[in-house]
Amino acid sequence: MQSDRTQQVERTGEFANAATSDKVIAKPSDVCCLSGTIHEGEPRGTTTTVADVETYVVEPPKDKANGNILLYFPDVWGFFNNGFLIMDGFADAGYLTLGLDYFRGDPVWKHRKNRDDTTTEPGFDYEAWKRKHMAFSKDAVPKWVKEVKEKYGKADTKFACVGYCYGAPYVCDELSSSGICTAGAFAHPAFLNESHFFNLSKPLFLSCAEIDHTFPNELRNRAVDIMQAEKKVFQVQLFQGVEHGFALRGNVDNGYERYTKEQSLKGIAEWFDFWLSKDAATGSKL
Repeated sequence: MQSDRTQQVERTGEFANAATSDKVIAKPSDVCCLSGTIHEGEPRGTTTTVADVETYVVEPPKDKANGNILLYFPDVWGFFNNGFLIMDGFADAGYLTLGLDYFRGDPVWKHRKNRDDTTTEPGFDYEAWKRKHMAFSKDAVPKWVKEVKEKYGKADTKFACVGYCYGAPYVCDELSSSGICTAGAFAHPAFLNESHFFNLSKPLFLSCAEIDHTFPNELRNRAVDIMQAEKKVFQVQLFQGVEHGFALRGNVDNGYERYTKEQSLKGIAEWFDFWLSKDAATGSKL
């Protein structure tokens, strides 16, 4: 009978072979990403330009500021009220928070109000829209991260990052050996391949929905298998009964959906608080 260690080694080898073809783990965003509700509230941040990209900046309250910076990578809804309020929430937790509009004023909601909308822009080509913005994002995000670090960072600044749906790959990039972040998180991710998980070198928090067309059970389990076999540092938060988009666009008039949205933000913020703390620096082998 094989030992657990032997099985694990063999399993790691299987994943390594699979990684050469870089199989999809979180599928591209689809029409289900177009659903959601708009949340009420007045954003308190401001916009500026960083690396030629419009950027939302929100500062933490002075009595809560921890000196660290959080990078926010939006979902396909881009700059909209819910996203601004989520960024405000991370600022309230102590982080100077910056998010970029890599859709350049062209979020998907300008073309589709929801998954069933065919009247706002008849004939809208969602696939072409994704290809256009992915090409821009791939080039723009590294430049934006570099300029954020140069403009807002100090010698002792630590960085964290969070991404929703479309933003998940950029989180993984910043958690690789070439990234600047100490820890990261994503919720209901899209556009991820196995290599994103193999290349992790910093802690990752996964906030997940039970019902998710881009990150279904079998693909989420595969991601976890890779991270376990490769001894990555991670935590999975999984909410029963909610769908893709819950952490950003859930119906806050529904008590349970509001709870899961709030717990997602709280869990992510606490993950950052630990890994960017002195306790993590003295207690971790990373």
